[in-house]
Amino acid sequence: MDRLLPILHSKGALVVLALALFLTLDRVLPTVRVTGGWGRVLKNLSLAVANGFLGWLVVVPVTAFAAQHALDWRPLWWSGAAGLAFDLLILDLWIYWWHRANHEVAFLWRFHAVHHLDQFLDASSALRFHFGEVFLSALVRAAVIFLLGAPLQTVVVFETMLAFATMFHHSNVRLPRRLEQLVSLAIVTPSIHWVHHHALKADTDSNYSTVLSIWDRLFGSRSATARTPDMAIGVEGANDTDAVQLLKRPFTG
Repeated sequence: MDRLLPILHSKGALVVLALALFLTLDRVLPTVRVTGGWGRVLKNLSLAVANGFLGWLVVVPVTAFAAQHALDWRPLWWSGAAGLAFDLLILDLWIYWWHRANHEVAFLWRFHAVHHLDQFLDASSALRFHFGEVFLSALVRAAVIFLLGAPLQTVVVFETMLAFATMFHHSNVRLPRRLEQLVSLAIVTPSIHWVHHHALKADTDSNYSTVLSIWDRLFGSRSATARTPDMAIGVEGANDTDAVQLLKRPFTG
């Protein structure tokens, strides 16, 4: 665990720098007019800070334990750069199905809805989750790590990649149209993920991919809806609220 701390600190620093960069670009080069102001951003970040404490108390120890006691079945060829790439592919596939489950299983949706209640998207939205979802996700991911036999370093690489990807596709950064079209063939971009946050249930229940965009095409969950500047963001029939009410919502709503 002591050897892991410098790696986690480096990851944390990179995530904070990326967040600052994306939040700046969201306002310097916006695709749509920014709404909600910095109060909304601070609310999202307050949830993120709470989840950061949960991460140190629960997520990191559970993840480390799963990796240290993972099943030892992997053949020799499943190592090095090729092994890392394959692990990242499998973990990205797992996050697709976990994300999809959070929409299709009513109990999980109670927690995940906190993320979707945000009525505007920027990089801070990528960090806005209920602690219950973070806790449940950590338990399921630990089982995946245990069965996959994934080393802890791989998990840290994946989590860092995941953080960058989610901040990017939640962002309001204006990209050249042709460039985004090309990138979206392989990677989830804002034009794809904003549709997932469309306040229309048919679109909310689509576009589940996180890093690679292939999974939605492969499993038939890609929405045909195109992002538009006036697209309503949030949960159909529901409104956002303050941080305290968001924390209570899964248990009362």
